[in-house]
Amino acid sequence: MSSQKPYLIRAFFNWIMDNQCTPYIVVQADYPNTKVPQEYVDKNGQIVFNIITDVVKELQLENEYVAFSARFSGASRSIYIPIQAIVAIYAKENGQGMVFEGEEPETVGDSTDSSGDGKDDSDSFIKVIK
Repeated sequence: MSSQKPYLIRAFFNWIMDNQCTPYIVVQADYPNTKVPQEYVDKNGQIVFNIITDVVKELQLENEYVAFSARFSGASRSIYIPIQAIVAIYAKENGQGMVFEGEEPETVGDSTDSSGDGKDDSDSFIKVIK
């Protein structure tokens, strides 16, 4: 079966928007093929995006990727994020959302997590958004 992750991301995005909140996604910026402005990546290698449709243009929430264009310091930038690079989606106003277990590039599509690091990734995420 295909990954549940893109479906969950879309569901949480719609739920957050339906509740008049602001959807944010947390991205692991060093994941292969991820195209984000590196100057905004934090010390944990993550970047947080506000993906509300009033702020970004041409938002695409696809099964394999999330893409959009956004302005950074007045300059328009194209953003491309493989689904596996998304660490979390949450509402800015109350922090409600979902944290995903980390996916290593070599284990994409593998349903087992042999590293045991999933909880550590979640803990570091919580520190970023709180």
